[in-house]
Amino acid sequence: MSAGFIRGSQRLSALLLAFVLLVSLVSVAPVKEAQAAGSKLTASTVTVKAAGRSFTVKTVRIPKGTATAVGLANHQVGRTASLSSIASAYGAKAAINGAFFDSYGGPPDPYGTLISGGRLMHIGRYGTTIGFTANGTAMMDSLRIEVSGQVTPPEGRGSSWYAVWFNRIPSSTASGTSIVYTPDRGSTTGYNGGVAVTVRNGKVVLKKNNANSTIPSDGYVIVFSGDMKSMADRFVIGSKVTMDIRYTNIDGKAIPWENVVTAVGAGPRLVTDGKLALNAAAEGFQDPKILNAAGARSGIAIMSDGSVMIATVPGATMKQWAAVMQKLGAVQAMNLDGGASSGMLAGGKVVTSPGRLLSNTLVFGGTGN
Repeated sequence: MSAGFIRGSQRLSALLLAFVLLVSLVSVAPVKEAQAAGSKLTASTVTVKAAGRSFTVKTVRIPKGTATAVGLANHQVGRTASLSSIASAYGAKAAINGAFFDSYGGPPDPYGTLISGGRLMHIGRYGTTIGFTANGTAMMDSLRIEVSGQVTPPEGRGSSWYAVWFNRIPSSTASGTSIVYTPDRGSTTGYNGGVAVTVRNGKVVLKKNNANSTIPSDGYVIVFSGDMKSMADRFVIGSKVTMDIRYTNIDGKAIPWENVVTAVGAGPRLVTDGKLALNAAAEGFQDPKILNAAGARSGIAIMSDGSVMIATVPGATMKQWAAVMQKLGAVQAMNLDGGASSGMLAGGKVVTSPGRLLSNTLVFGGTGN
């Protein structure tokens, strides 16, 4: 037996011993791992021991700088489609269901904030939001958005206006509201009622009773209804209109989200700075499915190296889900829509199949907004 063979065997034994020691130190046991086809995204199925029991969790790790977008059904707010068809339409390498939405008979409008391509698509007023800048830096906060502006007639002084919502059908019980409709809603507002003000290139070009009004490709429509109809009186044909967006947290403090190009709002927050941070009621959640019950969960986390992890679990309470995300190494983490909406795709393949059509998703590695 040659000395070279002996030395080679010794090196092999040392490598095997190092590998065994490494595996023994890992608290999250990998069950299956595969490189997502055609990308650097890594999909895994792991067993996590947390909150006194074991959970089988599917994860996808996404490198920092990966392109992001909000994937909408038919590229429109308030529609539904399958997870795979939405991901395909955006050329996505990975995707996960996003904001909560109305899936019980009303218009399938989202409830959370949506931003894509730097455009505000929808406003949410509860929960937690994850945002991404153009260079892929991820951030997480209790984002609250205020929309306001000035309208200045051809002759006379300007006055202020504000919008309560963006791109949604008003509630039948609302006493009055003001809603901005952009091309992300589609070609029309989608309902009758209120007074519609059409703005093109920063000027009022039309004002009339809203009868499923057309949304211009180079502007937007503001619909004022109920006890807010009188605000429409400030808009006369030819008036100049500005619109400003202010970003604050739940306490009303301004936060630097002006450079965010993609954002999805859901919640509640699960982990903050590596520590458990669950307080769903304080974020505005009242549904027992969120507060106490167990169910299928989807979530997203920011990791210590700036990468992002998306994950699903078939059944967990929110407390358990927070503990799982912390155990997986999340520095920041939040819950996404769950239950029958929980779905995830990696490498062009659905790895967690949702039980319903989806309104919106967060897509990674795609080619457009």
